[in-house]
Amino acid sequence: MYSSNRKLSYSLAINEALYQMMELDETVFLIGQGVKSPWYVGNTTRGLLETFGSERVIDTPVSENAMTGAAVGSAIAGMRAVVLHPRMDFMMYALDPIINEAANWSYMNGGKASVPIVIWGIINRGGEQAAQHSQSMHALFSHIPGLKVVMPATSYDAKGLMVSAIQDKNPVIFIDDRWLYNIEDVVPEELYSVQIGKGVIRKEGKDVTVLATSYMVQEALKAASILENENVAAEIVDLRTVKPMDTELIFESVKKTGRVVIADGGWKTCGLSAEISAQISENILEYLKSPVVRVALPDIPAPASRPLEREYYPTCNNIINAVKNVLLTG
Repeated sequence: MYSSNRKLSYSLAINEALYQMMELDETVFLIGQGVKSPWYVGNTTRGLLETFGSERVIDTPVSENAMTGAAVGSAIAGMRAVVLHPRMDFMMYALDPIINEAANWSYMNGGKASVPIVIWGIINRGGEQAAQHSQSMHALFSHIPGLKVVMPATSYDAKGLMVSAIQDKNPVIFIDDRWLYNIEDVVPEELYSVQIGKGVIRKEGKDVTVLATSYMVQEALKAASILENENVAAEIVDLRTVKPMDTELIFESVKKTGRVVIADGGWKTCGLSAEISAQISENILEYLKSPVVRVALPDIPAPASRPLEREYYPTCNNIINAVKNVLLTG
């Protein structure tokens, strides 16, 4: 039973998870670009360098491949590494140590070796950051065997999933969205974990299931509140973990409502929404009253101008329109 009812911002929830795990386990360390800079990482690493020193909080040059390779090697050698990519777009420079080494190591060693590493990527969408600083790569990493991918949507989950990721004996891609950093909800002071691979129903409903991740969960909840005034009861399912996906929870909700809208902050083609649609059609197609509708990014790079950004990024209004479309067709 948790004693705390205090509220904490998303960024400070991550900070507390890192602090508590580093205090608990001296093998845990943080390495990455800008780990001591609020401009890069907000409040997520506040006070860690002062508390744990530069041997456990390592601020690196701009060298994504080198810092990730060093972290993977240290994890293989017995440390628990958290490697920070403040703009996950540039994790592409580190694909070799992530995919060829970290993801494959346990398999290549017959399960007798492990790589306890958290590869933490921050999405920086919006703010006129354009194509090279705004991308969410969760679908790409979800495609790779040997990687787990988590995308918390609340402060509570940000702390709990970071703790679980650090405790995991093999690689976890932890993806957060800077748009979530200032939201607040109840976060216990005690150390706790959120199980990787388990989603949660954020709001119960009977008319339509809205499946969402990360920031789109917040937009889905806004949409559900507006739709409620129109006598539409939308069930909001927060996947929490993209891989392994909680298909049991998804199927249970879809069987109940018979209608599905998928809200994803990634691109539509070959993205997370496509995978969820495939899972539903392959396993419970007979329960659908209407075709699945997807709300996702258009298949173009992010624009640099604010007016174009407003058209590019989906919001609660896109989800509302998708729900109405689903209801009309079934």
